Amino acid sequence: MRILVVSDIHANWPALAAIDEPHDVCLCLGDLVDYGPDPLPCVRWAMAHAHYCIRGNHDHGVAQGIEVSGDHGYRYLTGLTRQRHWSALGPAERRYLLQLPLMQRLTLHGKRYLLVHGTPRDPLDEYLMKDPETWARRVDGAEADIVCVGHSHMQFNLVAGGVVVLNPGSVGQPRDGDPRASYAVIEDGKILLKRVPYPIAETIARMDATDLPEGAKRLYAEGLRLGRLPSAPPLTQGGLA
Repeated sequence: MRILVVSDIHANWPALAAIDEPHDVCLCLGDLVDYGPDPLPCVRWAMAHAHYCIRGNHDHGVAQGIEVSGDHGYRYLTGLTRQRHWSALGPAERRYLLQLPLMQRLTLHGKRYLLVHGTPRDPLDEYLMKDPETWARRVDGAEADIVCVGHSHMQFNLVAGGVVVLNPGSVGQPRDGDPRASYAVIEDGKILLKRVPYPIAETIARMDATDLPEGAKRLYAEGLRLGRLPSAPPLTQGGLA
């Protein structure tokens, strides 16, 4: 069995379209929308291709019309795109976002999976990086062999308390200094952390065609080119995403 795991697409269609991986099952860990220029095709892709998809904090913010937590520069951007993305979606796509679960349990190839955007303790908002000791506390009692998470935009695979914790990183907005689209494949139990280049200039051009303020467009473009938060070092333990 070959499982494709994606997260944090953030309305970046060229990045998502660049992932050409044969798979039997697709797991999507949330944040289809916000930030980027193309929410509609990204949500439609998930509706058509993600066998299991959970809600991210930005999906929640767009669907509920509420602010997203965080105090970094991108909060300015999400404040501008949140309502625009809701307006760009049709009734079916809106219903899809509204019904996404916060967590999902499933069994694949004899392994118990728990899908959650943040952490089992706080499915939407807790940021946790590659910290095995803290993860061991978070997955204690998870009743899963593999916990798949997103949210931090940081790609990692670790074992904590006997549980595998997999973060495929971000498809549409990596923040670890590598601007390539990030994802993971689980093939017959083996986890492969993967990257693929995509036409960043095309995404930036799509953003430039929107009615967002020029400052927001520059912020977004710089973040894509750098593969991290603009004017900040790559994300580390305790950082924000």
